[in-house]
Amino acid sequence: MINREDMLELTRRMTPKRTSITRIAGCYVDRYGDFDGSFNTNFLKLSEAERAKNLSLAKTVPFSDTNKNLNKYEFKQEHMNPGSIWQLLMAIKDCGLKNDALMDAFYDIVMEHYQSDSEYAIIVFHDRYDIPSKTSDKERLWESEEVFEYLVCVICPLAGRYEPGEPACGFLFPAFTDRSGDLNHVNIFQKNPEKPHMELAEKILEVFQEEHS
Repeated sequence: MINREDMLELTRRMTPKRTSITRIAGCYVDRYGDFDGSFNTNFLKLSEAERAKNLSLAKTVPFSDTNKNLNKYEFKQEHMNPGSIWQLLMAIKDCGLKNDALMDAFYDIVMEHYQSDSEYAIIVFHDRYDIPSKTSDKERLWESEEVFEYLVCVICPLAGRYEPGEPACGFLFPAFTDRSGDLNHVNIFQKNPEKPHMELAEKILEVFQEEHS
């Protein structure tokens, strides 16, 4: 299961003044499922209004109801081999979204499997969080123990021309478990858990949901 405090630790930093998001990339898909343009830019080069708007989109994933709208899924070993989506996400994370060929490969996989009868956007954020150490009584120290490098992806129906609306689904990779990066898992967000986009887990990410204890 996902610890709510882990997710809140990430969302507290998703403000224009505190964010450490380095880059944003994405593409637009028309109602027929065809590519309709892309973008890839340094997050800090966005206007303050654009940063705030995009942070709101990214924050949707970790700030959603844990273990209801946001659930933990596992990558099986056979789905972490060369050529897997796991390997592609690792490469995208490691390059900080700066390799357009990798981004295009990811967009192609999403467009092949994502089910939508309207226009949508695929948006990916890259962040590095310098995790501060904490004492046994949870008092925060200045020294960091780990740099958590991760991706947040949201898939949003368009509310207007090249204007993403509220995310329908998305994910955080790798998962953030016990205040540490968890490369064997991913946290998947579904806006409507009663009618989830299961193709995100089953076809795109090829992962399996953990049983709630």
